[in-house]
Amino acid sequence: MTAPNLISASSIIGKTHAEWVTTSPLVIASNAINSSEVYRINTLFVTNLGSADATCTVDLYRGNVSYKLVYNLPVPIGASAIAIGKDTGIYLEEGDSLRISASVAGALQFLLSYEVMS
Repeated sequence: MTAPNLISASSIIGKTHAEWVTTSPLVIASNAINSSEVYRINTLFVTNLGSADATCTVDLYRGNVSYKLVYNLPVPIGASAIAIGKDTGIYLEEGDSLRISASVAGALQFLLSYEVMS
């Protein structure tokens, strides 16, 4: 498991992922073991399009352990929340996953912006 030196990265590819949030932890970005890549998570927006207030939880899943980044973040009806911002971005190393879950089914959507560096 080796991650690339970010100063000498030969490739930086921007990615965007968006979909509905489920009540079970949903993997929204996953860096495979032995990928020789690093994922830089830039922003994660969560929007409530449902008919009830909801909360979201975001975690870094590493080695079968869930490390909470955001826990029960309130997202009122018709509002958006920034779970991860450009100024608080994180890196996913090899074998890491970023997951999200909601307190209410069918209420929240997310939009994730990240870069894959190798």
